[in-house]
Amino acid sequence: QVQLVESGGGLVQAGGSLRLSCAASGSIFSINRMGWYRQAPGNQRELAAAITSGANTQYADSVKGRFTISRDNAKNTVYLQMNSLKPEDTAVYYCKVVVTTSPYYNVVEYWGKGTLVTVSS
Repeated sequence: QVQLVESGGGLVQAGGSLRLSCAASGSIFSINRMGWYRQAPGNQRELAAAITSGANTQYADSVKGRFTISRDNAKNTVYLQMNSLKPEDTAVYYCKVVVTTSPYYNVVEYWGKGTLVTVSS
C-alpha cells in the first residue's frame, strides 16, 4: 500500500504564487517518476509537470517558464512551484507517482485525491 498526501492548493490572485507538495509513504522501495496533472471543469486531465528519479523534467507548454517541479528523494516528496499564475491555471491538481514497491519490486502507479487551485482575475 502506498499513500499520497497533497497540500498547497488555494485561492490566489493572478500573478501570484503557490507551491504544491505531494508526499508518498508506504511500501516503497524507490520512486521512479512523480508528476502533477490538472483537470479543469469540462476539460480532460492533462500533464502539467513530471520528474524522474534522475531529475529529468517535463512540462506542458502552457506552464513552461512559470512552473518548476522538484523532488526530495529522502522525503519521498515532489513539489510544484507555480509562479505568475493565470486564471487559466485554475484546476484540480493531482499528484501521480510511479513507484517500485517493497519487497516484491512491482512497478505501480498511484494517484492522489487532488488539491484545488483557483486563480482569480
